[in-house]
Amino acid sequence: MLRSAGFAAVFIATATAGVAEEFTWAGTTDPQTMDPHAVNSAPVLGFLNNVYEGLLRRGKDMRIEPALATSWEPIGAGEGWRFTLRQGVTFHDGSSFDAEDVLFSYERASDESSDTRSWFASVSEVKIVDDYTVDIMTTAPNPIFPDSISNWMMLDAGWAKANDAERPDKDNGNYATLNANGTGAFRVAVREPGLRTVLEPFDGWWDETEHNITRAEFTPIQNPATAVAALLSGDVDFINPVPIQDTARLASNPEVKVVQGIEARVIMLGFPHEAEALKYSAETSDKNPFSDVRVRQAVAHAVNVPAILQTIMRGNAEEVSQLVSPAMRGYSAPLADRPAYDPNKARALLAEAGYADGFSFGLKCPNDRYLNDEAVCQAVTGMLAQVGIKATLDAMPVQNYWPELRADNYDMYLLGWSPGTFDAEHPIRFLASTPNEEKKLGSWNFGGFSNGRVDELLPLIQSEIDDTKRQAMLDESTKILQQEVAYVPLYVEPLVWGAGANIDLTQRSDNFFILRWVTVN
Repeated sequence: MLRSAGFAAVFIATATAGVAEEFTWAGTTDPQTMDPHAVNSAPVLGFLNNVYEGLLRRGKDMRIEPALATSWEPIGAGEGWRFTLRQGVTFHDGSSFDAEDVLFSYERASDESSDTRSWFASVSEVKIVDDYTVDIMTTAPNPIFPDSISNWMMLDAGWAKANDAERPDKDNGNYATLNANGTGAFRVAVREPGLRTVLEPFDGWWDETEHNITRAEFTPIQNPATAVAALLSGDVDFINPVPIQDTARLASNPEVKVVQGIEARVIMLGFPHEAEALKYSAETSDKNPFSDVRVRQAVAHAVNVPAILQTIMRGNAEEVSQLVSPAMRGYSAPLADRPAYDPNKARALLAEAGYADGFSFGLKCPNDRYLNDEAVCQAVTGMLAQVGIKATLDAMPVQNYWPELRADNYDMYLLGWSPGTFDAEHPIRFLASTPNEEKKLGSWNFGGFSNGRVDELLPLIQSEIDDTKRQAMLDESTKILQQEVAYVPLYVEPLVWGAGANIDLTQRSDNFFILRWVTVN
């Protein structure tokens, strides 16, 4: 069995399951859907990891471990991977899990209607060997393929077909949008979008139970002050995130605990590379200044990242120069320096590009997705204004935000990206590859950035098994993305969770909250 390198998690106590308890928690973002193939976002995938399962999963230390597959091994000289499935597993409705469900889940998750189809860009075919053996064939050797499918979740083929949910529908929804039927430790008992979601333990779960929860209820609370008040009053047992400004106050309260770490997520600014003109500019409505690399460089020099980290993040985040953090495999150490804050250089670059008097544009930003996201966008707006680039900020809930980006209704946008494989290949595939539906590439490359050499390097990076050669190609790709200013990486987002003093839990660097590791004392 092959397994990947892992990353540290924060462990809070090691109590074993005791007296059964109810548990309540709150977050700023309600998962958009209960369909694990409809929306490729952390709020959805993180929540549904409690309900659905994949062939593999990540443990407390972020290492890949067996889940619905008990073992996996490469086929031949890199033709694909063979997965041996776990026998005796049942879905929440009592149906048995077997190879037909894996094939169906592949066809569904890789369909053009699925937001997860890019995960399968290297897959040529899925073959059923027998009821509990599946071969996943790839177009080229893919040593990190097992890491790439830890969030690919299995649906019961019969359940989906019986309920007209054979394919995901993230726009209009279907039966799987509001209902779920997984194999995970918890089943969905109540789903009221925007209000509450109630989970109950699945008595037929195949694995050993670590938690002592009899009922878990999630409530979205968008207002940070309201969430903190709910934690302090005992109305909820856990909140994510804790507002940075309240961290010290909560840490000094013996009734609660603050759990801090650094997430895998990089926060960045994105551009409309392929747009012919800006959508929200009075002076430049017939052209797109951001198509000029000098303007993008000016943005990079105009944003004072250290000031953002000091004033808004209270020193709890780390600046970054790439689309992955230094903790990720494939990070380019020689390219660690990010553009220095230099407003004079920014003004000179704008003048050189023909925008000495600056221009106006529209900046789109979520207000309930990332930690202090709207405040960060407000700070960026002020910093860009100082060099003559005047932004009109439009901040909105994330459920409205993604449709705006997919409809190209922006001139610049804020994005956070956490690589599901914990490898630098991941953002290249999703964010920096030329969008290609047929090849399942660039599905989150909203601005349409395109570079022929990056496209050429990606399949080589995916198939190279020599770490030195692979790193050299990742270094080259990173250098191109930096020189072209495909994005402006800002910082690695901090993790700040709050819980009652009687709660034991595990914090992972992917910011997924896993209920089966929670104990109420």
